[in-house]
Amino acid sequence: MRLLRNLLALVGLLALLAIGGLILVLEPYVYKAHSLDEAALAVYSGAARTILATGDPTAALVYQRRVADGLAVADVEIALGRVAEAADLHTLGALSVDRQVRNQAGVEFPFLKIYLFCDPQLAADLIRHTTAMAAFLPCRIILHEDERGGLWLMTPNLDLVIHGGRPLPIALQERALGLQSTLREIVDRAAAGQA
Repeated sequence: MRLLRNLLALVGLLALLAIGGLILVLEPYVYKAHSLDEAALAVYSGAARTILATGDPTAALVYQRRVADGLAVADVEIALGRVAEAADLHTLGALSVDRQVRNQAGVEFPFLKIYLFCDPQLAADLIRHTTAMAAFLPCRIILHEDERGGLWLMTPNLDLVIHGGRPLPIALQERALGLQSTLREIVDRAAAGQA
């Protein structure tokens, strides 16, 4: 009986030491977590759920919609251009990735085109806030063909950029959220063929 009591006391002591050590290791990070945007935890947990469900970290970083059946690439491109213009996004051009791969590598590649858009003033303000923001610019919308010949539109999910770290200044955050909403609306409307 005495041996069992001493053994349990030792296990309890080791558990307390382990908890104390864990607190010492994690405490600086817990303190820093309080300085993050209030939506950061939800953004990170949503990303983690997506990654666990798909096994693909990039799936958590994009917003995508399947293009309605019967719409051709030309239909989607017309809708993209019109909706972006109505949203006051400047068109910077497009990159025909599929054509580039076929021309340079000489292999077949499904349709994949990247359309580049910009709100110059917002871009400048985001870059002034942090230069690393330039890696997310210009705004991109991708039109691609899947293995079965279906068309998809996608754009980067900016939740992590907007809410994943220290809070952006309120006015800048509102403008960045507005841009994300606009990009999603463009994807949704173009996927439905609505110009």
